[in-house]
Amino acid sequence: MLKRLKLLEQLQEIDLKIDRRKGEREELLREKGGLQQQLDDARLALDERRWEVEGLTSEKESAEENLNAEKENIERSEARLTDIKTQKEYQAVLKEVASAKKVKTELEEQVLQKMSQIDEIRIEAGKMEENLAELEKNLSVRQEEIQGKIDIIEKEMSTQDAEREGIAGALPPSLLNRYAMLRERRQGIAVVEAREGSCLGCNMNIPPQMYNTLYRGEEMLACPHCQRVLFLRREEKNA
Repeated sequence: MLKRLKLLEQLQEIDLKIDRRKGEREELLREKGGLQQQLDDARLALDERRWEVEGLTSEKESAEENLNAEKENIERSEARLTDIKTQKEYQAVLKEVASAKKVKTELEEQVLQKMSQIDEIRIEAGKMEENLAELEKNLSVRQEEIQGKIDIIEKEMSTQDAEREGIAGALPPSLLNRYAMLRERRQGIAVVEAREGSCLGCNMNIPPQMYNTLYRGEEMLACPHCQRVLFLRREEKNA
């Protein structure tokens, strides 16, 4: 019985080490994922600026097409003026020309505005490209550092898993199942020390008779309050 208790202690010790290493790995993976997200966000922001330039360029080209059409309309209307015979028709054509020139002016302003917006965004996108290149460089270095730490942790966990397998193999399945259930229900702690008449898992007093039985080491006992498996340190037994 004492041998099994010792094996359970060892099993829990290595399980807690594995838990810590898993936590460290998860934290590193989260950091690595956060760095990747930061990079993805920067790339997306740059892509959005490029799409904006494409949209404005398309709008500018459309406005330029309309502008050229209005210029042609003005030229045709002005050419007709020399052939007009009546004053009424002459005035009507002049009105058409004036209206077309107004539209032409508005389209020219639109084209200039689009060109100005495109230039501004291209300048901004250029700066963003430089920042992105620097960010990629810096994050690449950090990601490599993180991956190096993850590799070390996984190597250690592989060794710990092998050690755990050896310990678990020396315990009966029923005891392993009980241990696993307690670990799941008690925040990873299934085996706890009893000291000075109390369970150090839940800090509740253990009945004196149970404590005496535990002291003799004749059977495996569980705390009546938290159900964790109890053990005594050798120094207390010898005290």
